[in-house]
Amino acid sequence: MGPKHDFAGAHVLVTGGTSGIGAATAAAFRDAGAHVTITGTRGDAADYDADLAGFRYLQLDVENKEQIDAVAAALPRLDVLVNNAGIALPSLGFDEWEPEVFERAVQMLLTSAFRMARRTVDLLAQSTIPGGGSVIGIASMSSFFGIPVVPGYGAAKTGLVGLTRTMAAHWGARGVRANAVAAGLTRSGMTAGTFAQDAWTAPTLTRTPLGRLGEAEDIAGAILFLASPAASWITGQTLAVDGGYTISG
Repeated sequence: MGPKHDFAGAHVLVTGGTSGIGAATAAAFRDAGAHVTITGTRGDAADYDADLAGFRYLQLDVENKEQIDAVAAALPRLDVLVNNAGIALPSLGFDEWEPEVFERAVQMLLTSAFRMARRTVDLLAQSTIPGGGSVIGIASMSSFFGIPVVPGYGAAKTGLVGLTRTMAAHWGARGVRANAVAAGLTRSGMTAGTFAQDAWTAPTLTRTPLGRLGEAEDIAGAILFLASPAASWITGQTLAVDGGYTISG
């Protein structure tokens, strides 16, 4: 049993909330009493095999500036923004060492997160929930060290750590906190191919003190903590949730 959070009455937006970390986070906020809006790239919630009952669904391609603005404008109020949407483009067969693909990765994973935060900060600043309004980003192990196959993804996730600090410093006076969770290797659709390869998972497990790979619920739990009153004096921080991988030699 995990810790119990009470987000009754809170309004939460989880981008990319139809699967993986986003879906687990959306479900955790919903189960804690929040009104949760999720986004996905398909036209309607019914276009997904997953059961998305209990969520408000909005279509969003985070590479589309106008759609980001439209989603922000469709929110009557907002207490927590979870900038989760995005994917490592090599998992779709793209080479991030190609400059155009590199630029696309940074746009998708960093610039779009800034735009959504900037478009919703006025709503977040009006939050009255305990702990105040929060922006929470999803960083990565590639925020801290180089992974050669994902130069664009890694650059974006590294940039997200710096952006989180800057938003925290700039928006703290408005009562808005900004933090990030740096997810270790976590089960999701994006990482399914990686999990199937012993050549990748075995060394990762050997270096991980807690001896297992991550589940989406591990990351969701950290996100809910950072949005909760228990974290009301935490801002500008990036919390590694990785079983100890980044501190192990």
